[in-house]
Parts: sequence; structure tokens; C-alpha cells
Amino acid sequence: MTPEELIKKVRKIEIRTKALSRQIFAGEYHSAFKGRGMAFSEVREYQWGDDVRNMDWNVTARMSSPYVKVFEEERELTVMLLVDISRSGLFGTSGNTKRGQIAEIAATLAFSAILNNDKVGCILFSDRVEKFIPPAKGRTHFLHIIREMLELQPGSDGTDIGEALRFLSGAIKKKCTAFVLSDMLDCNADGSPRYEEALKVAASRHDISVIRVTDPAEKSIPDLGLVHVKDAETGAQRWIDTGSRRMRTRYADWMLRSTDAADRLLMHHRVDHVDVSTDGDYVRPLMTLFHRR
Repeated sequence: MTPEELIKKVRKIEIRTKALSRQIFAGEYHSAFKGRGMAFSEVREYQWGDDVRNMDWNVTARMSSPYVKVFEEERELTVMLLVDISRSGLFGTSGNTKRGQIAEIAATLAFSAILNNDKVGCILFSDRVEKFIPPAKGRTHFLHIIREMLELQPGSDGTDIGEALRFLSGAIKKKCTAFVLSDMLDCNADGSPRYEEALKVAASRHDISVIRVTDPAEKSIPDLGLVHVKDAETGAQRWIDTGSRRMRTRYADWMLRSTDAADRLLMHHRVDHVDVSTDGDYVRPLMTLFHRR
């Protein structure tokens, strides 16, 4: 992509993102994500009606009088975008790739956060963390995130969602709101997710949501006869007979099994998630995600 093409694409995404964020998502984002955290404010003497669960026993013992901790709503959030830029994101059959759809959704979330005066950071990952953009505010920072999402070429080809989640847990100590934007195709041969342990740890520390972006052609394989295929991430190549009903059924079953396994894992750890397709609009799924909260 030439510098002129990049600038044009960044500008196009910025215009659409601003319109959506201001007209549709501003209030929904604020309702869904603002004021969820509580920060320690002070210690004061116990008053009738105070919640005994907020007792500060150390101060109570020292002062020989009951004291409670006082908390207030945190007025500023830190939003982290975990953006999958692995090679599988280059796939798309509907005029848009998965990576292109992910970039626009991430930009919309970022601008909604900026409008809400929240800090936004970004972790771009493949099977390793390709780039970490620390949380900050402002339009310049927002545009920097968009440019990196569009322009950065991964140094590695695979996908490791667990690595991105582990990095989040290590890099961001204070509780944040994090969005994982990926096709979530990071699983074992039996379809089980490879990122279970990392998700468990990250979800216990942060408020995580998953936006799974897929392409309709991934759900099943059409009957096209003998086809030469290549795995975008591993580079493995082989001939497959798409005319075989058994082969097509096995593939469709595996995709369904891996999707169901991911859904069960996310629900188990109370991680909100929605699906977005490259051939559809993402406004309704994002609204659904916000309303669930």
C-alpha cells in the first residue's frame, strides 16, 4: 500500500467511524462501559447503614472505633484492543477481508472511547505480539492506531490468542475494558481452544469482550472437484477432493465443533461475545454487545 493509498484509507475509516460513534454508539458505549469500576477514595468512621463488607479492620483496630472504606466510581476507563493481524485475516470473499472488517470495528470502538474521554491502547498480534501501543487519549493517538492496524505487516504468520491475553495480563496492571477482535481460529486438532488458561487469567483481571469476525465461505466447502489449497498461516499445501461429500461433511462438522467449543469457553468465563461477518454490517452486533452489559 502506497503512502497515498494509506492516507486515503485512514481518512475513509476515520470519517465513517466518527459518524457511527457520534450518532449511534456514544450513548450506548457510555451506558455499557462507564462507571463499572470502583476506586478507593478514603476511610471514615462507620455510620448507621454502611455496608459492613467495607469495614477497614486495620484502621478499626488501630483507632478502637469502627471505620469503613469509601469507594467512588472511576470516571475514566482504559480500553485495550487486542487485534488479530495473522495471515488468516487476509481471507475474504465478500469484497472485504476479515482484517479489514476487524480494523474498522476496532477504529469505531477506539473513537467511541476517545469521545468518552477514555484512554485507548492496542495489542496487534499474530502468534506473537507484533506491536504494543500503550493507552493514551486524543485524535493523533487514534489515527496512529488506525495506521498501524492497516499498515503493519506481521513478522510471523500464525495465530496465538493466548499469547496476546498473557501480554495483556502482564502489561496492564489496573483493571481495563478489553476487546479481542479475531476469527478465534486458534484451536487444537479436536477443535478445542488453545487459549483457555490465558483467557481464565485475563478474564479474572480485566473486563473482556470478544468480537469474532468470520467469512461466510469458511463455514463449508463447495463442490469444486480436485482443488490445490494452501494454509495461509503454516504454508502447508495439499490437493483435496471437494467432490467428496464425506470430506465436506467432516470439514463442516469440525468448524461447527470448534465454534461451539469457543462459545462454551467464553460463556464459562462470563466473557461477552458476538459474531460479525465480512458480508454484513457490524452495527447491530455491536449494539447487541453493548445492550448485554
